[in-house]
Amino acid sequence: ETPNNLLEDEQKEKNHNKVKAIKSLNEIAEIKDLIPLILNHNSPLRKNSKNMVLFDGNTKSKIMIIGEAPGKEEDEHGLPFVGSAGQLLNKMLSAIQLERKNIYITNTIPWKLPQNRAPTDQEILEFLPFLQRQIEILKPKIIYLLGTAAVKAILSTPLNLSDLREKWHDYKSIKMDTSVKVLVSHHPSTLLQSPKLKKEAWNDLQMLQKKLNEN
Repeated sequence: ETPNNLLEDEQKEKNHNKVKAIKSLNEIAEIKDLIPLILNHNSPLRKNSKNMVLFDGNTKSKIMIIGEAPGKEEDEHGLPFVGSAGQLLNKMLSAIQLERKNIYITNTIPWKLPQNRAPTDQEILEFLPFLQRQIEILKPKIIYLLGTAAVKAILSTPLNLSDLREKWHDYKSIKMDTSVKVLVSHHPSTLLQSPKLKKEAWNDLQMLQKKLNEN
């Protein structure tokens, strides 16, 4: 008269196998394998989002652009930088003869933030391991940081974005043999709100172009 738990046991087995199938962060060697890991990561930000936004562009690129977090349109499409800020970014890249499709573009936070607010330091730290793993897999030569959240995540400094601009920085993790050159600039959404900063952003782009020409 014991209840038949075969269906329940079968479901438990499926769930167990599903968890086993998701690789640990250190095992992951391809960007696409990060997707199930992030989806399986229990974050309250997921409740406010339609899609997880990981990356767009070329996974073989030697240039990596890191923004802050998806907005409404990015959340709709599941891609970073597709709204008005993304359109401006495309124009900025085009101005120095770069095509978006040839660059790896990602964000500090993969989920949309409530009321489009800035990510907290805790949220940046929470998703930092996923961002670091992307860098380790991609092994870029140059990282272009757009916005304060990206700067906090990668450079781990209390200095303001304005203090970090116009100079090259180095990023290296314990799992990387060589360091990566890092350049800091304003996020395109900031440029839309404060057009007077576009001149500074143009100077940063020219620095990026010069470094690319050296390589």
